[in-house]
Amino acid sequence: MRLTGLRSAPAIGLAAAAFVIAAAVAVPVVLDWQVNAGSFAPLHSIWAPRFGIGTGAALAVAVLAVVYAFPVAARARWRVLLLLVFAGGLAWMVSLALVDGPSGLGAILDITSEYLASARAVTDLPATLQEYISRIPLDSENNWPVHLAGHPAGALVFFYVLVQLGLGSWQAAGAIVILIAATAPLAVLITVRRVADESMARRMAPFLVFGPSAVWMAVSADAVFTAVAAWGLCLLALSATARGRAAGVLWGLAAGALLGYCVMLSYGLPLLAVLALAIVVVARNGWPVLWASLSAIAVVLAFALAGFAWWDAYPVLVERYWDGIASRRPAGYWLWGNLGALAISAGPLVGSAVALAVTRLPGLVRAEPAVRAVALITLAATASILVADASQMSKAEVERIWLPFVPWLLAATALLPERWRRPGLAVQVGVALLVQTLLITRW
Repeated sequence: MRLTGLRSAPAIGLAAAAFVIAAAVAVPVVLDWQVNAGSFAPLHSIWAPRFGIGTGAALAVAVLAVVYAFPVAARARWRVLLLLVFAGGLAWMVSLALVDGPSGLGAILDITSEYLASARAVTDLPATLQEYISRIPLDSENNWPVHLAGHPAGALVFFYVLVQLGLGSWQAAGAIVILIAATAPLAVLITVRRVADESMARRMAPFLVFGPSAVWMAVSADAVFTAVAAWGLCLLALSATARGRAAGVLWGLAAGALLGYCVMLSYGLPLLAVLALAIVVVARNGWPVLWASLSAIAVVLAFALAGFAWWDAYPVLVERYWDGIASRRPAGYWLWGNLGALAISAGPLVGSAVALAVTRLPGLVRAEPAVRAVALITLAATASILVADASQMSKAEVERIWLPFVPWLLAATALLPERWRRPGLAVQVGVALLVQTLLITRW
């Protein structure tokens, strides 16, 4: 019975994802339900079919990926594979972004609701951090635009640093964001290689690079959050699997610094703690939690000493959130519509990955260590998403908000049967091409 469940899990998961996507798209239209998310819910987007200079390139990259990605991932030397993953990710993101022409490479960062314009206006960073919380409320004088109000101060600090380095144009900032975003799959692959094995990392590599999430990774600040989170968890894995005590401590402290900064980038990223716990569990070494916690707390306290206390800001953010459009987005739709948006952003094959992980759950303790590792990572990411969804603090726009969890959700694609792999990747790139060609996603 269990074997039958394993064989049918990918199909059941894919069908479930497709059903949720279809329902999330159709229900607002059929019921004339005003869900307040643009003209193509559940995505925060506008229906606008078009072709651009990147269309041909994106099609070419998609075809090459489906034909060659798996043999290359299986045979290339490890370091070469990492370079190819980085280059492939860049090519995929840039070609998709260029469907909108050169402006697709970062012009969105220049709009007033984004961080870059506010970062350019900062003349005194310490003073800005001191007044940051007071400018969150909707009725406050000179209140922050929506993204700054909805995120901790770390995101503004990142773009402020870019401005100070002379990288404050949207072209330069966009290039930096894409370059950072392209490193996220590397971090996930290194993590899986350390806590599972190299074969699992190789099997999942194409799914981490070529999928619909690239539409939002190029170009949004959440792509930076995704990469910082991925490298923080990667460093935690290096700490948990280090051969020497000193190396373990140093990797753990570095991991905590990045994960602590994640807390300063997005109010939802403390949920990375679930993934962090999964990584140390599969590595069977809990000591990195201590070192990482110490440096993460130090980062959060440093921001507090500078004037931005996370624990003071969060209640104010909640009030701003419910004073804004969130109060007009019905929970009766978004509690499951969010999952439809996620299934588009991560790609429908995320349903297969989650189904494979869930099917492994009853025998997880007795499973092969590598299988247990990737299944537990996907289950941890799933649990994080479910908690975020239940909080109702992410009604809509999760196609970008939940990007930091997407590569970890896809970890269990390593368990897909061989006959599923190439068709599955074709589904993923096909959805990406449709989204980028038919919709303006606003990010």
